[in-house]
Amino acid sequence: MKALQEKLSRYKAPQIAKAAGIYPYFRAISSDQDAEVVINGKKVLMFGSNSYLGLTNHPKIKEAAKAAIDKYGTGCAGSPFLNGTLDLHIEFENKLAQFFGKGGVMLYSAGFQTNIGIIPCVTGRNDYLIFDETDHASIIEGKRLTFANTLKFKHNDIDDLERVLQRCPIDAAKLIVVDGVFSMEGDIVNLSDLVSVADKYNASVMVDEAHGLGVLGKQGRGTCDHFGLVDKVDIVMGTFSKSLASIGGFVASDIDTINWMKHNSRSYIFSASISPAATAAAMTAFDIMVSEPWHQENLWRATNYALKGFKELGFEIGNTQTPIIPLFVRNNEKTFLLTKMLLDEGVFVNPVISPAVNPNDTLIRISLMATHTVQQIDFAIDKIYKCFKRLGIM
Repeated sequence: MKALQEKLSRYKAPQIAKAAGIYPYFRAISSDQDAEVVINGKKVLMFGSNSYLGLTNHPKIKEAAKAAIDKYGTGCAGSPFLNGTLDLHIEFENKLAQFFGKGGVMLYSAGFQTNIGIIPCVTGRNDYLIFDETDHASIIEGKRLTFANTLKFKHNDIDDLERVLQRCPIDAAKLIVVDGVFSMEGDIVNLSDLVSVADKYNASVMVDEAHGLGVLGKQGRGTCDHFGLVDKVDIVMGTFSKSLASIGGFVASDIDTINWMKHNSRSYIFSASISPAATAAAMTAFDIMVSEPWHQENLWRATNYALKGFKELGFEIGNTQTPIIPLFVRNNEKTFLLTKMLLDEGVFVNPVISPAVNPNDTLIRISLMATHTVQQIDFAIDKIYKCFKRLGIM
């Protein structure tokens, strides 16, 4: 066996979990993505989806995707830099730019592509990239690709951020990158204080709105709008795979930043454009989000009801303030076992272990959708409580 293959063959964790009957990944769904799905021929309540507004099965969105295929075909066959720009892309970019009050927008074919395209593009040698230690993996990957000096600060700790900023030359270009809503534990960035400290040290701010878009702010504008700070955040990034029921990503910023990125972002220039169907689906979901506020209202009714239920039963849920509810287990094997037990009981949840969280912070991640009913939430909480008790976690 060659050295590379021999090294890789030593990775046995999945096989061990499968042999124990607790492997929790790649569970095939054979239905649409909604509050209830079908797995192995059995109906299961879905509490592991990021479809916060519950729009993935909306008839208008499906019709728009089909119409886009009829008009444009199934793919763009090239990058936006060359032959892959459609008038549909430009229309959506203009809508998003107006919505966020920014000079311009770029569309990427995936959210992960967006962050690894932005970060190494706008920061270079002699610059400083500063990030929260619990930022999403796509931000961390973007950090690995930059030639800038990289510094991290303790999670949501503004005093530690200021300590880090004090180490940077005052005249150096500095970019602070944070999640708006942290995807594993559901807490919200302390944006007001962060922006204030950034101004003090002449640093730019980028906010990843992947889990804030559609959830927070007026008409679902996200975390920046939630704090009334859209004009103080220099770069806003978001995805279409959560509230907007599709796939893809975008970045919104001033016209000079967008001009630079359009001609220098490698994951944009050297990747095929977001497909016509995905673009049309995301844009239609965006229009629904803006014009039908009751989806966001229903999401928060479900979220507040679930949060109250988990708190009253004594679950450890950390500092979440959003539809993402972490239920801490603090044990890898029990986290996997709980996931299997709950699926057997008809509740789909996601296990979260290291490196997504610290090894001592393993959890199951509950996420709410606008389409969840009170009865479904009650059923899930009851099953989760019983499984936690059975494993001696409560």
